[in-house]
Amino acid sequence: MKLIVRWMLLAAALLLVAHLYPGVEVKTFGAAMIAALVIGLFNALLRPILVLLTLPVTLLTVGLFLFVINAIMFYAAASVLQDFNVTGFVAALVGSLIYSLCGMVIDVAMERVFPAR
Repeated sequence: MKLIVRWMLLAAALLLVAHLYPGVEVKTFGAAMIAALVIGLFNALLRPILVLLTLPVTLLTVGLFLFVINAIMFYAAASVLQDFNVTGFVAALVGSLIYSLCGMVIDVAMERVFPAR
């Protein structure tokens, strides 16, 4: 149940990102759910590999390169899907930042609603 609620909230967060920033476009809530799923899969499967490969750059930039990796994951998800569009890298960077902030708020709220046993 917790996973489904979190998924729906992240899809709503993606719609919020599209509403707040004109460089990100999501056509429907269903498209937002699929996009949230694809972003989650990319973050779970590809992001660790990219973080490992770019570790020297990440260390040199004191972790700021992780924002670039998040933007790449966001842009990659948009390039795979039809109803989720990102106009460019700056839009992907800003969109991923807003989406990450929403994700942190959702995680805190989920811990309060569904406390660990």
